[in-house]
Amino acid sequence: MNTPAEFPSEKTSGHDVFVSYASQDAAVANSIVEHLEGQGTKCWIAPRDVKPGAQYADAIVRAINEARALVLVMSGSAVASSHVAREVERAASKRKSIIPFRIDNVPLNPELEYFLSNSQWIDVPKLGMPAALAKLTEAVEQGGATSSQDVTAGKRPGRAKKQIAIAATAVVVALGVAVGLGLYFWSSSHGARQAPTVGMVTDKSIAVLPFVDMSEKKDQEYFSDGLSEELIDMLTKVPELRVPARTSSFYFKGKQATIADIAKTLGVVHVLEGSVRKSGNTLRITAQLIRVDNGYHVWSETYDRKLDDIFKIQDEIADAVVAALKVRLLPAQQPSARNEQHTENLEAYNLYLQGRQSYNQGDTAGYQSAVTAFRAAAALDPHYAAAYADLALAQFWLTDDTYSGGPADAAGYESALAAAEKAVALAPELAAGYSARGFLRAVYKFDFAGAQVDLDKALALSPGDALAQHRSAVLLGVLGDLPAAIATEQQALALNPLSEEICRRLGFFFEANQQLARARPLYEKALAIAPNSAHARFNLGELYLLEDQPEQALAAFHQTGIEVYRLSGQAKAEYSLKHVDASRRALDTLIAKFGKVSPWTIGEVYAWRGEKDQAFVWAERAYEQRDDGITWIKIDSDFRHLRGDPRYKALLKKMNLPE
Repeated sequence: MNTPAEFPSEKTSGHDVFVSYASQDAAVANSIVEHLEGQGTKCWIAPRDVKPGAQYADAIVRAINEARALVLVMSGSAVASSHVAREVERAASKRKSIIPFRIDNVPLNPELEYFLSNSQWIDVPKLGMPAALAKLTEAVEQGGATSSQDVTAGKRPGRAKKQIAIAATAVVVALGVAVGLGLYFWSSSHGARQAPTVGMVTDKSIAVLPFVDMSEKKDQEYFSDGLSEELIDMLTKVPELRVPARTSSFYFKGKQATIADIAKTLGVVHVLEGSVRKSGNTLRITAQLIRVDNGYHVWSETYDRKLDDIFKIQDEIADAVVAALKVRLLPAQQPSARNEQHTENLEAYNLYLQGRQSYNQGDTAGYQSAVTAFRAAAALDPHYAAAYADLALAQFWLTDDTYSGGPADAAGYESALAAAEKAVALAPELAAGYSARGFLRAVYKFDFAGAQVDLDKALALSPGDALAQHRSAVLLGVLGDLPAAIATEQQALALNPLSEEICRRLGFFFEANQQLARARPLYEKALAIAPNSAHARFNLGELYLLEDQPEQALAAFHQTGIEVYRLSGQAKAEYSLKHVDASRRALDTLIAKFGKVSPWTIGEVYAWRGEKDQAFVWAERAYEQRDDGITWIKIDSDFRHLRGDPRYKALLKKMNLPE
């Protein structure tokens, strides 16, 4: 590759630091930029600061030339990147200070070792992220002469208070990068909390990890996962016991992470792990409860039983864990909830577990398989309330899959609601039934009062249920009570800190409340948890639009991978760029392909373009078709400037939403 010509020395971007990173470490790099700029250090990072129409290579060379220092996000991915190597070489040739910010222990290759042999590193695995970020700030201020050992030397008088402020900010920013780094070194920061909403870690806290399938054919994963999920559900009902939700506990499945790392990330003191060996009608289940901070095995047991004892074993494990933690059970509430949710039909239970595993795939094929399995389970045991509750949600998401291009299916929505009604009727003390029905009442029936009653009941029955908390937050957001929605979603995030959906929705609430700076790290964390999340990419694109950065928005929309999102985002971004014809073409394609299934999305585009009449035409269609997107009308940023229109108020009245 030819080196671009030298550029004039005058600064055009006013930045102090060039951030070099491999694309795989984007979440970490962006969080570093957020931290440094929060301390007053202007950064240059691609692609954010590449001007429209500029050549990438030219822009990078110019930016390195103008920077005082280069911060290198040093990782295995960076070592393997030829682009990173060229950036480091360029900085060295221009005698720029190079500050390696090492995020893993992969050794350097000879090329990087040559350029970094005289550099002293900030070693994140050794220091912990908050301390490392604080030291990075000081290193940048000192012009790059730093190390993880001597960076605090030579402080100027009067800097103590600033150092404390930097360290405090570093803790907050580090939360956003912990997941992007695989979460494995977050525990090295002594006393750092996982998130502000979690609070102090209590002894009465436990994470249930996925039990390992030890069966000979390794074909019982759905059963071992199901056992773990059942134990999470049961322990969640114990008063005063904090139990992270399934999404967070299962996040580490198949990943290289120690129990200590997992416990630190989830904010728990204890971990329950085990294995399942199933052969015919015989079970061997091994479980052990570990106190992570000292490695002490609080309790362990092995059960050799027949398959028809599975529910009894679940009860025994849950009771043993509770006894070991010395947490008092409610006298009668928990056993009744267990009995009403279970079935005596083992074949029905087996199908139910298979349905849960399929549902957790989160895609159309998974929802279809889940519907089939839950229906079969309910056919074998017509009194199986839990199967009906989960059937309701699987049926809803299958029906709501508008991306296939099919028309809205009212019969599918009614079937989902009927299943939720059945779950509540069969088991009045089962929280899952009320949670499912409340969700469907809100997004399908626009029965927000009924939804509130159901979700309040679900939380009363299971206050530690992160999903019920999340749905309550969603309802509060729909009703326009953003402060309450934010507070409730923060509680849900404390219970399920690695949920992409909860992170993203909390970011959306901050965005709707015009707290844009608080939305970004949540979207970035959602992408660190689920890098392929089309929803998070789209939300990030919307945020760029609100920040008047349409070029970045357009890039984000093109990365969503879902056509309806790409087209709607493109139509809005091109309009903001004053590319009216390109916006019109994208909108026409959106209408042609998705006019029957996603009218609200089209209405949003018209609202963004300032075409009020068409915006309300499509909003009315969304109401008639029960497009669930319209439920967000009270806090939708695209419709913000239309709230004074009489048609807006009339639509709220039709939807039973308060003005």
